[in-house]
Amino acid sequence: MAHPALGGERDVIVALPPPAVRAAGRRYRVVYMHDGQNLFDPDTSFAGDWQLGPTLAHHARLGRYAIVVAVYNGRERRITEYTPFEDPVRGGGGADEYLTFLAETLKPLVDGHFPTLPGREFTSIAGSSLGGLLSVYAHFRRPDIFGASAVLSPSLWFADGAVHQYITDAPAVGGRIYLDVGDEEGPDEVADVRRLRDELVARGYRLDDTLRYVEEAGAEHHESRWGSRFRDALPFILGT
Repeated sequence: MAHPALGGERDVIVALPPPAVRAAGRRYRVVYMHDGQNLFDPDTSFAGDWQLGPTLAHHARLGRYAIVVAVYNGRERRITEYTPFEDPVRGGGGADEYLTFLAETLKPLVDGHFPTLPGREFTSIAGSSLGGLLSVYAHFRRPDIFGASAVLSPSLWFADGAVHQYITDAPAVGGRIYLDVGDEEGPDEVADVRRLRDELVARGYRLDDTLRYVEEAGAEHHESRWGSRFRDALPFILGT
């Protein structure tokens, strides 16, 4: 699809539950995901895909169904679109415009064409690295749209960690947050994610209730690890 905020055309994948369960009138929770080319197909991914198709099939066999809306990143526009604050070295800072596209253009289109449950309590956002930074920011910036978020290995260092102060100062929004990191991503990254965990607890999120926190032993900053952990994160953000 095309939109001024995207700088041109952008592919979007909409993955539906299996045909056998799509009975007339039945509607489903929705997960909006970043870096769409990295989720389903190793041929389009940057460094291996998340194996999201098998993950959705696994949960479908357990009676958990969702619609996934996977938006391809804009390659050279990725830093701008996925970052809420401008970094003095790397630039960025265009996340608000990108979130407006998701909330006011893409979501109405998806809700109009597919059997969604459109309320915020049924709508999640998920991503890793800069996409994780974007997801936790979106959780607090657009609580009218997103009621849950999956925040995998977030790049919290961007713009000198400005997101920490933003979350500390933002109004309470509730919802569910899944947060994780691999312990081989580096001591600074692990410390940064632990700091976010503690900030979320201070904001009223409860571990193993409204906040799920995971540190994976031996895991690096890589697509394969995010795909593996997302299999466990999905039912948490769906609330199923």
